[in-house]
Amino acid sequence: MAGLPERLTKAAATSLLAGALGGAALLAGEMLAAKARRYAKPTMGLALRTSMGPAGAPPLRLVLLGDSAAVGVGVEWLADTVGGQLARLVADGSPETGPRHVLLSSVGVAGSRSMDLATQVARALLGARPDVAVILIGSNDATSLRDPEEAAGHLGQAVRRLRSAGVQVVVGTCPDLGAMRSLAPPLRQIAGLVGRRMARAQAKAVIEAGGSVVDLGAETGAVFRADAGTLCYDGFHPSADGYRVWAHALYPAVAKAAMSGV
Repeated sequence: MAGLPERLTKAAATSLLAGALGGAALLAGEMLAAKARRYAKPTMGLALRTSMGPAGAPPLRLVLLGDSAAVGVGVEWLADTVGGQLARLVADGSPETGPRHVLLSSVGVAGSRSMDLATQVARALLGARPDVAVILIGSNDATSLRDPEEAAGHLGQAVRRLRSAGVQVVVGTCPDLGAMRSLAPPLRQIAGLVGRRMARAQAKAVIEAGGSVVDLGAETGAVFRADAGTLCYDGFHPSADGYRVWAHALYPAVAKAAMSGV
């Protein structure tokens, strides 16, 4: 019996090693499967531009920056994008704010990471200055395992440049990646953890840079996890319903920013 503890220790170590190797193989397989999936592509070009609301109402220039969310990948109609639905909410207004004539544009590019925001900020500041900028970024930083602090640093720089130009800025931080049905467990759970780390770093950087933060993961993640209809066919990008959920989460901060710029 004297050798039993040693045998148990060796057996446990062997089991842990096998489990670790098996887990790594499982994750590797899931990552390959996720990369091989057919994902939605942009259908409306790289720039969206429209206007909404009464022509005689006070104008508001609203620009979106960021990744696929900023150009509405996953839907086919501008009205179904988060920008289109957000612009409609702002245009309709409330008893406190009244209606606005919203001039909506987007300089977002699908696949963008935070390091790409510098070019987008330059494009956003060409011509007439926007009143409010909404930045949706972080998913690609997280899924490509970028350092959260480094990615957040690029985001903070973008916010500072916009604020220095007199633009009010609202940032929707990295959404709940644990709600993505394009990933199988446990990769989905890992993505959720990585996304939350990214969102925390983003929030800190944005506040320090003078912007407003909307924690999309905290505010809308439960809805996306419960309702598969909030994602489009690829299980990664939002559907029209998903973008509507995001638009309603962003609206209070955007309405406040719009009033600050009056």
